[in-house]
Amino acid sequence: MNLFRGWIGEKKAAFYLWLSLSNKSYHRFHNIIFPSKNGTTQIDHLIISVFGLFIVETKNKKGWIFGSEKEPIWTQSIYGKNYSFQNPLRQAFRQKKILSEFLNIDESSIHTVIYFVGDCKFKTSLPDNVINSGVGRFIKRFRSQILSTEDINRVIKAVNRHLDEFSLSNRDHIKSLRKRHSSNTICPRCGSNLIERTANNGYNAGMKFLGCENYPKCKFTKNA
Repeated sequence: MNLFRGWIGEKKAAFYLWLSLSNKSYHRFHNIIFPSKNGTTQIDHLIISVFGLFIVETKNKKGWIFGSEKEPIWTQSIYGKNYSFQNPLRQAFRQKKILSEFLNIDESSIHTVIYFVGDCKFKTSLPDNVINSGVGRFIKRFRSQILSTEDINRVIKAVNRHLDEFSLSNRDHIKSLRKRHSSNTICPRCGSNLIERTANNGYNAGMKFLGCENYPKCKFTKNA
C-alpha cells in the first residue's frame, strides 16, 4: 500500500512539473536509480537547467506533519494516530552527494526539494525547500545562471547514457538499502567510513558506538 501511494505521489509530482516547467528551459527525468560506492540511490525527479540541477523527493502523505531539519525521524499525524518516517532532508543529502560524484558536478550546483503532494499541513517550522504546493514555482525562483549550455548537454548525455546502459530496478534498490543499513563499516547516510567512538557524557557515557568519520557534517550513529 505504501509503495502504491508513493507511486501515485510521484505521478502527481511529474504531472505538476510537466505543467509548470517549460521544456525549453528545463529537462525532466523521473524515477532514476544511480549507483555509488555505497549501494544505490533512487531519485524521484531530476530537473536539469542552466539554473542548476534540482532533486525533487516526493512524499504522498495526509494529515499533520511534524519535524525539523536536525531530527532523524519525522511524524505524520492523521485521524488521531501517529506514524514515523525518515527525515527526507537526510535522504536528499545523500542523493545530492551521489549525484554530484556520478555526474562530476559541484554540489553547490544541485538543489534539493522535498515535495509533499498529499493533503497535509506542516505543524512545525521547516526549511524553505520543504513544500506542499507550487513545486514548479519554487524551482523557478532560481534565476541565476550557474551552468553553461555545454554543462547541460554533458549532464543530459551522461544521464541518458546511464539509462541506456544500466538496468537497475526498484528491487535492486531495495536490496541495496537493506545491505547499506546493515553495514558496520560504511555510513548509510553519506558513504564515509564508520569508526568506533566512546560517549563522553550523558546517560550513555563510557559506552562504545559507531559514528560517521565525517562528523560534524554527518551525525549518523549506530550501536557498536
